[in-house]
Amino acid sequence: MKNENKIKVFLVDDDAVFLKSLEIQFLNHADFEIETFATGELCLAKISQNPDIIILDYHLDGIDKTAINGIETLDIIKEFNPKIAVIMLSSQDKIDVAISCMHHKASDYVVKSETAFIRLQNAIDNIFKYQKMEKELNWYMERM
Repeated sequence: MKNENKIKVFLVDDDAVFLKSLEIQFLNHADFEIETFATGELCLAKISQNPDIIILDYHLDGIDKTAINGIETLDIIKEFNPKIAVIMLSSQDKIDVAISCMHHKASDYVVKSETAFIRLQNAIDNIFKYQKMEKELNWYMERM
């Protein structure tokens, strides 16, 4: 984590209203430093900042029909740094979409709804718990 122990989060969604709503909800919690992007390309242009978490929309063609989609963006993020946690976000409540996201190494999949922010907070908590356990396990294994 960076910047006074704040969690750096990139929010990527082509739905401007949903993106702004999510940004406001995150900014109301002091734990987060937020940057928003309307396309995957804009997010990737800043990926060298190594955010702790990226919340990435599955469909990203609402503004620009030629924009890369969420899965393509996810693949490029994981190529750049496989340790960046990416939570996929979509209005599609379909198991095959969720499985596809997980196959591409997403950390979690959240369906857009009125409870999406709570689900995202839970997913972020789980990601950091997992990372902590992984560090502790690696520390232990190195001493054996």
